[in-house]
Amino acid sequence: MNYQQLNPDKKDILIIDDKAENLRVLSSLLARKGYNVRKALNWQMALTACRTVLPDLILLDIMMPEVDGYEVCKRLKTWDLTADIPVIFISALDDVFDKIKAFRLGGVDYITKPFDFEEVVVRVQNQLELRAARLEILRLNTELEQRVKCRTLELENALQKLQGEIASRQQLQDKLLDIVLHDSLTGLPNRVLFLSKLGKALNLARENINYQFAVLYLDCDRFKVVNDSLGHIVGDELLIAIADRLKLCLNPSNTLARLGGDEFGILLENLTDISSATQVAELILQQLSITFKLSRHEVFMNASIGINWGNKDYEKPEYLLRDADTAMYRAKAQGKARYKVFNPEMYQEAIQLLEIENDLRKAIEREELVIYYQPIISLCTGRISGFEALVRWLHPVRGLIAPTEFIPIAEETGLINTIDIWMLQSACHQLRIWQNYPATPENLTISVNLSARLFTQPNLIAQIDQIIYETKINPSNLELEITESVIMENTNFVKKIIEEIKKRKIKLVMDDFGTGYSSLSYLHSFPLDSLKIDKCFINRMQFHQHTMGLVPTIISIAESMGMTVIAEGVETKEQLIKLRNLNCDFAQGYLFSEPLEQQSVINFIASMPQW
Repeated sequence: MNYQQLNPDKKDILIIDDKAENLRVLSSLLARKGYNVRKALNWQMALTACRTVLPDLILLDIMMPEVDGYEVCKRLKTWDLTADIPVIFISALDDVFDKIKAFRLGGVDYITKPFDFEEVVVRVQNQLELRAARLEILRLNTELEQRVKCRTLELENALQKLQGEIASRQQLQDKLLDIVLHDSLTGLPNRVLFLSKLGKALNLARENINYQFAVLYLDCDRFKVVNDSLGHIVGDELLIAIADRLKLCLNPSNTLARLGGDEFGILLENLTDISSATQVAELILQQLSITFKLSRHEVFMNASIGINWGNKDYEKPEYLLRDADTAMYRAKAQGKARYKVFNPEMYQEAIQLLEIENDLRKAIEREELVIYYQPIISLCTGRISGFEALVRWLHPVRGLIAPTEFIPIAEETGLINTIDIWMLQSACHQLRIWQNYPATPENLTISVNLSARLFTQPNLIAQIDQIIYETKINPSNLELEITESVIMENTNFVKKIIEEIKKRKIKLVMDDFGTGYSSLSYLHSFPLDSLKIDKCFINRMQFHQHTMGLVPTIISIAESMGMTVIAEGVETKEQLIKLRNLNCDFAQGYLFSEPLEQQSVINFIASMPQW
């Protein structure tokens, strides 16, 4: 942008991000809102921009090469000309430690990616208003001093005007403080004020042995589904309703705060024991289970709650809140809509999870991930029909790590996208190699699991096409296994991706059918080829001698919809016989073979086992 063309009547915003696409999207959004917007890919460009024209506000990404966002903020705060310019961090990092570090370095706000455009606009507007208020205070102070100097001979008039100016400044400061310390949507205290009150409670506990308190960290379990499906206006209305209902569960001595998004913090003071805190948590869960009747919709909501008993040995209030947050995530992991009380083991486990995440990032770079292949058997012929690709992690210290331990972490951090594409590429390449062996069945298939997160990527089809082109496999020999969460999204974007997949003759398999939502209406809307029965239903067959549980029902559903059925986790001949009697099409499990290393697959095929 030519700086000479900047409109002096518009607020000037500088965006610092090494991703050109992020710059383009944010720049376009804010320009439409009437702001002058300038862009910088790195620290040097940002410095040049600030030296040319000082911005009114800076949006700053954290994860940048060479000089990251934290360092950029530190440099800006140490330079006199830019020290007072408000900095909003925008980052995919969502850990409380990252946010605390951002605020400690001088950031005034923190927006987590993927960000909501309306949220970005509101927060930018708030910070610009805050800056304008600060400048107004400075202007008033300067004007006040000048008037006092010029009118020393007119003490009475000067005193009256001085008192008026002081009152005006106090009102402005009170308004500014209220904006800074309260959430604009719900009117509740925000994270800053909550931590301040938490710090006071911690000091009281140190001074008075009889003073006891607890902190609750609450996260709404289904808010994102409501917000994405019904829109942000309904989402905001729901947040206000949740805040009002939470107030009903508390007494005036308690503090309720909105910590951000759909997260709330509660400080309970003057307690007798931990049961007092758990009773409040139970009341909250009970109240939130009641339908929310909004202006145009009825919404069901639940929450996960972490409870941390106030320990005077905590060094900082942030650590109290951190451990309550850790307990909340434990409640969420154990099924949501419940509460958990923090214990030190949870913190150690959280640290271990962080270590696993760090190791997992390195594992992808160091090619420590390996693929095992489990045979899929046709129950009609008794012979091999294909293989399912299963990822394992060969950790240099801990040895072979099962996917149940690291896949959830990969899902949460977004690493699953890289892992899935790597698996798809490797499995297709391996299938092509096996097809060159004479003993390999002509229509041998390969099944690969794809995460629901991958279906949000706009280049998924292009990546699949590239893999098919490079490996030269027949697309009809490729099966993609998806979970019910993919089709439950039911968005036009997902539908188009699935339609493109089907155009290429690639088969779609519903994995773990029956363990999730299992909405038949959604099944009718998507062109699935197979349903895979989860092994938990196969195991229960022996306890339901007459009905055999849900297995016959699932097979009937598939048959009525023209789909085949794959039973996984088959371990006994008795299970195999029952599945054949039910006309199940395919099966896999330890009865046939454990997952095999790629070197063992050819020997397995060559042995031509038949069941």
